[in-house]
Amino acid sequence: MASKPSIPKGTRDFSPTEVAKRHYIIQIIKNNFEKFGFQPIETPSFENSETLMGKYGEEGDRLIFKILNSGEYLAKANATHLENKDSTKLTASISEKALRYDLTVPFARYVVQHQNEIEFPFKRYQIQPVWRADRPQKGRFREFFQCDADVVGSKSLWQEVELVQLYDTVFSALGLEGVTIKINNRKILSGIADVIGASDKLIDFTVALDKLDKIGEEGVKKEMMEKGISAAAILKVQPLFHFTGTISEKISQLSVLLAESEEGMKGVEELRFICDNVMKLGLSNSTLDLDVTLARGLNYYTGAIFEVAPPKAVAMGSIGGGGRYDDLTGIFGLKNMSGVGISFGLDRIYLVIEELNLFPETVTATSKALFINYGDAEAFYGLQAIQKLRAAGIKVELYPDNAKVAKQFQHADKRGIPFAVIAGEQEIASDTFVLKNLISGEQRTVDFESLKQDLLRS
Repeated sequence: MASKPSIPKGTRDFSPTEVAKRHYIIQIIKNNFEKFGFQPIETPSFENSETLMGKYGEEGDRLIFKILNSGEYLAKANATHLENKDSTKLTASISEKALRYDLTVPFARYVVQHQNEIEFPFKRYQIQPVWRADRPQKGRFREFFQCDADVVGSKSLWQEVELVQLYDTVFSALGLEGVTIKINNRKILSGIADVIGASDKLIDFTVALDKLDKIGEEGVKKEMMEKGISAAAILKVQPLFHFTGTISEKISQLSVLLAESEEGMKGVEELRFICDNVMKLGLSNSTLDLDVTLARGLNYYTGAIFEVAPPKAVAMGSIGGGGRYDDLTGIFGLKNMSGVGISFGLDRIYLVIEELNLFPETVTATSKALFINYGDAEAFYGLQAIQKLRAAGIKVELYPDNAKVAKQFQHADKRGIPFAVIAGEQEIASDTFVLKNLISGEQRTVDFESLKQDLLRS
């Protein structure tokens, strides 16, 4: 007996309804990407391993799905590494390709590879799946879509201002209110580490600080001390554990804290420019918040850092993020190519909208009408009308089999199709149709033009 089929953990099948809802979100994001001047590109689902490895830090490298070489891959494996069961070193000799971990590094590779064909500044968007060998949990999958928008070839901070507006515009179009767009700056984190004498432990310091909302003040202090950050340094950073007030007040506090750090003050001025202009231009449904504990993507972010939190009514992680990278393409040999970008987490956004019941009913609308099949002659008559209705933009279909009428009505009911069109010998002779409302039970005989108009209005 064959075993029941299954799919890998962290992946999902999508029903027609789920696909329709996902396409609804993607279309809104895509429309606004293009409205803001971004152009689409696509890159392969897998890259050469050397393109991806070492770009996301040690933890990121562990989460990259490696692809075994084709053919007798073990024949080319390093015998010593194989005998010693050294998986890390062995992988390099049996796997030369890997599934993409995100869309940013492949984009950097694309820019370098096609630099002579690109007009800079280059504004691109990309909506494709990525893969991570992560532990699956709510809102976190091993295969998921990212929706990215990036600008390369410009250091202008107006790009950051526009990206905040883009976030707000998309979430407004999706009907999501109460979204918080968090912002920080890598230079501020570097400045803080410098001021407290922990520059050599920047990553350890920021990774611990980033966990403040998860493990609390004492937990962060404990982790910092375990990483070798002194008690004196932690005392200097104490104000960050209770960092409150308006954005202007927070920036003023940072100006005092970072007065002795040139790098830190650059970050303060960049934040002031972005936040002041965003607030002057205004946001529709989102809130901008300065969060000094935000420390995502430190391996390549150099300026502004973004993270988007969903409405507080939903228990969910971030639904978007991004930042400024001054030399990401440098990893592929193209220096001084500054960029900034943001990403929308499609899967998490879907879960948030679903939980808040914000999907419009029209998103999952199926065919308007089902033509009942009484036989070949009736089916052909129906298909002639169906052809013209579809040309008018109306979704209609013919039941394929000459089955019992009750079964055909039952099929329409299960599919959520609101109308049935009945055409037997009498209707064919008079060139008419019977349009039946399957919800009210009401039916009437109509000519084709009336049938079309009734379905268009429904």
